[in-house]
Amino acid sequence: MTLQQLRYAIEIANSGSMNEAAKRLFVSQPSLSNAIKELESELGITIFERTNRGISVSVEGIEFLGYARQIIEQAEIMENRYTGKKRSPVYFSVSTQHYAFVVDAFVKLMKLREISEYNLSLRETQTYEIIEDVRTLRSDLGILYINESNYKVMNKLFSDGNLKFTPLFNTNPHVYIRTGHPLATFELIRLEDILPYPYITFEQGDNHSLHFSEEMLSFTQIEKNIKVNDRATLTNLLMGTDCYTVGTGILASELNGEALITIPFESSEVFTVGWIAHKDRRPSEIASGYIEILNDIVARNYFDLNHFLL
Repeated sequence: MTLQQLRYAIEIANSGSMNEAAKRLFVSQPSLSNAIKELESELGITIFERTNRGISVSVEGIEFLGYARQIIEQAEIMENRYTGKKRSPVYFSVSTQHYAFVVDAFVKLMKLREISEYNLSLRETQTYEIIEDVRTLRSDLGILYINESNYKVMNKLFSDGNLKFTPLFNTNPHVYIRTGHPLATFELIRLEDILPYPYITFEQGDNHSLHFSEEMLSFTQIEKNIKVNDRATLTNLLMGTDCYTVGTGILASELNGEALITIPFESSEVFTVGWIAHKDRRPSEIASGYIEILNDIVARNYFDLNHFLL
């Protein structure tokens, strides 16, 4: 077993593709595949499961990659200390529900970190995919919410995936609308107030159960519903129409300006927004720094949210 083989395995897990990893590593795909097969044969485990749809990290592979990353990090520290050789590019990936404050934190991370070479990834995706990304080590962190309605299902998925959920903050649902919306002057919005307006929700693909719904409320009485799959589309619809959506109440003013506002919705439900990470994977320096930025953003916004908690 060599450090090169460990780096190969880590890169494949990061990219999620043998071909893409070969391009990044500047090696041929057959050479990369053979190196991994030799490593698996030597260790007597299957690191990557091959199917017609591509590759995925096996249960054994998740544990192995946790150790491999620690070894490579320590090797790079030694190389940097004694040879002056620069460290390898920094890799960091986040999978998240469509939260503006998560993007805001990512922007601040890039401004604060002095890294000469990096490969960062921010994936706004469906709820089930967030859990899968972190479980299979495609992402370092996943950001989503749990509540009384979905916590049993979510906690079962976390447990099965060997994942740990760490809370960021609690909040009641808030309605997101444009500043010129007919309801913009309301201090509290009730169900009967929003029934005449279109409700924008995010698509969840094949996993469209209410347990994976990104919006914090599900209304059976709603007659006007619009499905979208990205936050930019949702934002444009909110700013240009009388549509609304429901979320945490945190707005990233640096990204959205003053075009949108949030108003508390009459509800006693409490939602816990937090991050998930793999239990067998020690947070990297950059991941720890990102979590600190998230906590700082939450701390700056929490007073306003706490004011509205019912």
